[in-house]
Amino acid sequence: MATNLALILAAGNGSRLKNVSGTLPKPLVQFNGRPLLEHVLLGARDAGIDRFVIVVGYRGDLIRSWVASRQFRGMHIDFVENSEYNKSNGISVLKGGQTIYENFLLLMSDHIFESETAAALLEQRVEDGETILAVDRKLESIFDMDDATKVRCLGDHIIDIGKEIPRYDAVDTGMFLCTPAIFSALEQATVNGNCSLSDGMRVLAAKRKFRAFDIGDAVWQDVDTPEALEFGSNTFGEAYEPNQLLIEGARV
Repeated sequence: MATNLALILAAGNGSRLKNVSGTLPKPLVQFNGRPLLEHVLLGARDAGIDRFVIVVGYRGDLIRSWVASRQFRGMHIDFVENSEYNKSNGISVLKGGQTIYENFLLLMSDHIFESETAAALLEQRVEDGETILAVDRKLESIFDMDDATKVRCLGDHIIDIGKEIPRYDAVDTGMFLCTPAIFSALEQATVNGNCSLSDGMRVLAAKRKFRAFDIGDAVWQDVDTPEALEFGSNTFGEAYEPNQLLIEGARV
């Protein structure tokens, strides 16, 4: 296995999910009876990850309290604060990178996946300076293609990535196997103190250091809107339940 460390991005305010989340941070929104973040943590754990760095921002105190109340056994969880959570997600990766000096699995707190997919990605050989992105080539099955981050491949190399690229043959699943080179790529891509993850990936792509891993028939879901939440709940085989969350004995 390439690593037992995961960096999870959980800093954003999830504005498109506000009708469901209210004042909760999006990672704590319920998905099939568990907060989104719990699905991500347990999915990564089942794939072989036992060390985690979670980047928090919007209402990060609630995320910290929830994690403390759950007391995940056999999992070491650290937190990094991103006070600039209104910026693009590349900034959260850079904040997390202040504590990471080895290969790691990069995950989004609002992307649900099967643990077998993460395990298969972790079995890939990642070369020095590379990042490998798990991609979905089943374009006909993507719930919201307009919002999806598209990927264009040449063989197993990714040559372009972004929501608006005109030609693409796969979709970004939000799961990356990274070397620390991702941090210097994001720094190179930063303009006026801001950059997206895709900006950094384009830097790596230009150096032929960005590769694709096809997830095949596996399923996943980016939970970014109420509609995606409902669709994902049905996709993963259970009915969606209204958001309810208890932290330290109090409903929030």
